[in-house]
Amino acid sequence: MKLNKKAALFAAALILSFAAFAQDEEESTVEGEYMSSMDDIVVQELSNSDELENKLMALQFLEEAANNGKVSPDMMVSLDHLAGEGTNTQSRTKGRVSNNFPEVRREACRILGKVGTPEAAKSLNKIVKADNEPMVLSAAINSLGEIGFNENDETTNTIAFYSDRFETLNPTSSLALEIVNAYEKLAPNTKDKKPMLSSLQRIAVDYRLAKPVRNRAKEVLNNLRGSDSSEKKSNNER
Repeated sequence: MKLNKKAALFAAALILSFAAFAQDEEESTVEGEYMSSMDDIVVQELSNSDELENKLMALQFLEEAANNGKVSPDMMVSLDHLAGEGTNTQSRTKGRVSNNFPEVRREACRILGKVGTPEAAKSLNKIVKADNEPMVLSAAINSLGEIGFNENDETTNTIAFYSDRFETLNPTSSLALEIVNAYEKLAPNTKDKKPMLSSLQRIAVDYRLAKPVRNRAKEVLNNLRGSDSSEKKSNNER
């Protein structure tokens, strides 16, 4: 991901200014140390910038933090903000949305999958409900499957709700495949599988979708039915 000199200089200036501020401070409180580290402030400023290049640089910092398992609460706020850039949070110029950056939302959703926490899953569920860009939704649904968090079946119900909507408005084979794969990963943590099974059935017979996708849906559907039957049999024998 190449960034221009303006973005790099912006980040460098933030780091230097924070370092100077920290040097001048003779005393610091525990609260102050928790609220803002240098990385948190840099990421926050970059993500709140109006410039696309700065947002992309914020994502670089955030991915590095996610890879190292060092995503702070403040960084999670920035990730949540970037994942909803142009949908959950909008800036307008002459009545038009000026911060509609699908590539930013997609990358933020991908990084949330690396974070892998229940909080990350909740952010991704919000995106699935609010976004309508296939590449963003593909990243969000893939990440939800990777995380596997499904408290009270919220994740599978959210995906099933979106699946119904997308089938009607804009059936896309790549997105349908992400939905099928996510269902397979989330199934072990799903109590009520009916919405998920119903969604898989519709994908399996939707001839607007590519045949490999329909076959994949049938495969997952059959596996889930088989596991469900075995589970019921085991419970009855107890």
